[in-house]
Amino acid sequence: MKKIVLSVLLLLLTGVIAVAAYGYYLVDDTRVVATSEKLSAADKIGKGEYLVKAGNCMGCHTARGGAAFAGGRLLQTDFGNFKTPNITPDVKTGIGRWTAEDFWQALHNGKSKDGSLLYPSFPYTNYTQVSRDDADAMYAYLMSLPMVEKPNQAHELRFPYNKRALLAFWRAAYFRPASYQVDQSKSAEWNRGAYLVNGLGHCSACHGSRNGLGANAGVSDLSGGELASWYAPALTNSKEVNLAKWPAEELIVLLKSGVNQHTAVSGPMAEVVAGSTQYLSNTDIKSMATYLQAIPTVQVAEKDILDKAMAGTELGAERMDAVLKQGGALYKTHCLDCHGAQGEGVANIYPALQANPAVLSHALSNPVRMVLSGGFPPVTRDNPRPYGMPPFAHTLTDNEVALVLSYVRNAWGNKAGVLTSSEVNRYRSAAME
Repeated sequence: MKKIVLSVLLLLLTGVIAVAAYGYYLVDDTRVVATSEKLSAADKIGKGEYLVKAGNCMGCHTARGGAAFAGGRLLQTDFGNFKTPNITPDVKTGIGRWTAEDFWQALHNGKSKDGSLLYPSFPYTNYTQVSRDDADAMYAYLMSLPMVEKPNQAHELRFPYNKRALLAFWRAAYFRPASYQVDQSKSAEWNRGAYLVNGLGHCSACHGSRNGLGANAGVSDLSGGELASWYAPALTNSKEVNLAKWPAEELIVLLKSGVNQHTAVSGPMAEVVAGSTQYLSNTDIKSMATYLQAIPTVQVAEKDILDKAMAGTELGAERMDAVLKQGGALYKTHCLDCHGAQGEGVANIYPALQANPAVLSHALSNPVRMVLSGGFPPVTRDNPRPYGMPPFAHTLTDNEVALVLSYVRNAWGNKAGVLTSSEVNRYRSAAME
């Protein structure tokens, strides 16, 4: 009997080792890909600077008030807190001892210089599509930066996620190195957009829904997802951000300036525009718009989205009338001057609230955080003095925030669930990272 048990355990152990080996070795691509571009050193650095901005590398690798690219920024997740590393060319604490091959392995295979597996909080699942030429240019730019000596901080992850060796299983299930493959049936503009959106832009890292192990359905998954108490809306949902129906110029303007006639970006997306998309060429922004608008839209029935938004929040007629009366009074005092008596807003300045999918969403995090902490579009070259929304955390109680948002979600033809003070309180102390 003991022999049988030992044999079974040995088989299980062998299977575990095999899966781990598959995750570590087979889910790998160590081919040396020679660079084909012949650029001067200065041109290569210039190209790398552009690509690093396209990837918004500084956004994650720079702590609040810290030196650029010196790391230390906190990334909050359901698995714990990640601390981003120093990627300046400092030989002691940065990547000064890395070679171009080491940098390529990090982007393409998700491995550090010493061969250790990187956590996918670093979006190598997207960056794997970056070409070797582009990776080498990015490396050249990073090596041209000033050296900053700043020791890296350890991640603060819960068990078992703090066991890095277990990443081998995650990689076996969810990661395959895959350089971008041109779709010959599509235009060059579409392909450039796909390369930027799915690779360097890593849009699915925020806008993709994730399973319990933090994996999404792939680089083209833009079905919407929660991110550090923010909600990155679905970009291909007929009842969220239905990009296919946007005039292309409006999407281009939003990515370049942070505002357009109907809406404005805030929160994490404001950082993306401020640190990345505003610097991209008009050609590249147009390519991204072309690709995004060509993705098939997921049609969602009005009843389905309404049921989801209203779930568990129905009130009797008398109680609803009281909520709308109190919320309407608060709106008149605090919101009407900017957003209008009918929630119409002001084009290119204050977003309309009437029929605004962000306001009507089943995800309450964004509207609640906007009211509590304020909403501030990014400062960009095309919009150097944006109008912002002041924070009301010190002006309105949790119950008052719930009332005014309940009013907004049910006025002017809007129809969505009401909020409670406890739902508001959940976000009152949420970190702004």
